[in-house]
Amino acid sequence: MHIPFKAISVFHTAAKLGSITRAAAELSVTPSAISQQIQTLEVQLGTSLTAKVGRNIVLTEAGARYYASISDEIERITAATLTVRGHQTATVLTVRATPTLSHSWLLPRLEGFLQSYPDIDLRLDATTEATDYSREAVDLEIRHGDGRWPGMFVEGLTEERFLPVAAPSLIAAGSATAADLRAHRLIHSVKAQASWSDWFARLGMEPPPQRHRLMFDRSHMAIDAAASGFGVALESTLMMGRELRDGRLSCPMQSPPDVRLTTQWILCPADHLRHRKVRVFLDWLRDERDQWQTAIGNLGWG
Repeated sequence: MHIPFKAISVFHTAAKLGSITRAAAELSVTPSAISQQIQTLEVQLGTSLTAKVGRNIVLTEAGARYYASISDEIERITAATLTVRGHQTATVLTVRATPTLSHSWLLPRLEGFLQSYPDIDLRLDATTEATDYSREAVDLEIRHGDGRWPGMFVEGLTEERFLPVAAPSLIAAGSATAADLRAHRLIHSVKAQASWSDWFARLGMEPPPQRHRLMFDRSHMAIDAAASGFGVALESTLMMGRELRDGRLSCPMQSPPDVRLTTQWILCPADHLRHRKVRVFLDWLRDERDQWQTAIGNLGWG
């Protein structure tokens, strides 16, 4: 039986990009040539592989199974071919994450991933913008939110504990009450799911007047401001683990309210999990999460 390798390769490109037009641009051919190759493959296989939705294509059930079966093999063939030609090749993994998580949690850990997977070039996009997977070439993201994104693979990164924190030079650890904190400038992360008003409400207290506020739209800025002695921040142990460990921040209360939330979610279309680069990054994330949970527990804030 003749194996239509060209048609298989064209189908793989179109399925990966989700678009006949984008596949044509990548392969430097016309869209009609892409469509003809896919039709040739469908005739050979005796089943439909794609369906058109607007300007994009979606895979049929048979097409999705076939794409999952050939994807890793085609990437290996491409890598092997370039190696024989004397070219070094790497798989690019594009990860999108919130700026604070990227800066405070992911970046300090990335060296281990890069050493373990030298064949993967990592691109990290730090943004709060949600990914439009129909248009953007993002493999995986860690999105801030409530975890409700139907039709996607969604997994909570970890449960976070939210604590009032300050520089020890401003307030000694364990020396203050909630009422004492009202006398200090309160630092707010305006996009955070845990707010000072809710925190005081848990204690049956009114929040202090608004004149005491200092507001940031990024948690890492609020954390830096607190570590610099500007006031008291209400932040996640996930985002300020380094500052707690290094003693730049401490909790001014002995027994703060136990506020726990999952605010960071690993997210991607389910079919992205078929790619080795996504699977290994996801496994690495889980390992790093488990190590972080142990470390923060050893600090007494697990």
